[in-house]
Amino acid sequence: MQVLLLLQARGRMTADELASELEVSPRTIYRDIESLGAAGIPVYADRGPTGGYQLVDGYRTRLTGLTTGEAQSLFLAGLPGPAEELGLKEFAAAAQLKLLAALPTELRTRAEQIRRRFHLDTPTWFRGDEPAEHLATIADAVWEQRRVRMTYQRWGNQTVEREVDPYGLVLKAGTWYFVGSGRTYRVSRVLSLDALPDTFERPADFDLAAFWAEWSEQFEARMYGERITVRMTRAGLDKTQYLLSGHQARVIRDAAPEPGEEFGFPTESTRHAIADLLKFGADVEVLAPDEVRHELVETVKAMQDLYNGAKLRAWFR
Repeated sequence: MQVLLLLQARGRMTADELASELEVSPRTIYRDIESLGAAGIPVYADRGPTGGYQLVDGYRTRLTGLTTGEAQSLFLAGLPGPAEELGLKEFAAAAQLKLLAALPTELRTRAEQIRRRFHLDTPTWFRGDEPAEHLATIADAVWEQRRVRMTYQRWGNQTVEREVDPYGLVLKAGTWYFVGSGRTYRVSRVLSLDALPDTFERPADFDLAAFWAEWSEQFEARMYGERITVRMTRAGLDKTQYLLSGHQARVIRDAAPEPGEEFGFPTESTRHAIADLLKFGADVEVLAPDEVRHELVETVKAMQDLYNGAKLRAWFR
């Protein structure tokens, strides 16, 4: 079947080209070609240096009603990295090959151009994909609607035992999450997991995309629930989109402060606020609370002492 689809998608191919593509020996290809012929598939060989195997003109299964834009979008949807993590790399490649083989010539050309000219890289900058040891097992449980028992590491290294009905998987900026029983879990924090024989009924009205959108909004709002009263220069306000998280930048943008105007700076905690505010240097002034002002002053004094040389000289003694 793979030989047939390759010939449909690419036209004439030699035995060596087919063998290389499918990672088999040319002898295997010869046997497969004979089997196709015996099955009534109109495949024939052209002899000579430019020869190869090809199908009789017109032998093709075509998808009907597929526009150029639709064909392009299908190839943009192919994510080899996530497919491999889910154990579906070979299936995804086979599906694309089947789609390519079934497309009319003009759409096949555009689809090939999309695949060669566009690449989707899901992780964010300066970090790679997180290890997700139990991802494939969770994916199977999602598909089969099978309950799982897991040991899960919560924030602060606290571990809990849970039985969960997994409703779906989400890939967010290179990190896998799964939604189960109304909660969200980070796959990389699953320490051990077993699929149970028990099955469950997935709620008929459950919408994974809608749930994730609402959960994400609430999660960000909870994470950045504290406010520090500050004022910024124009340069500081302009830098918020580059120096802060997307949620923090949106909160400040929605507040629409003018330069020198007081507003609430969103943060997770005092400790996080110090790190974020130091990025702005003299373009931000903290007005309240006093403990943050004091901590910033002490930090700047320590930096001044360091660069004046007192501590620096002590390090090298």
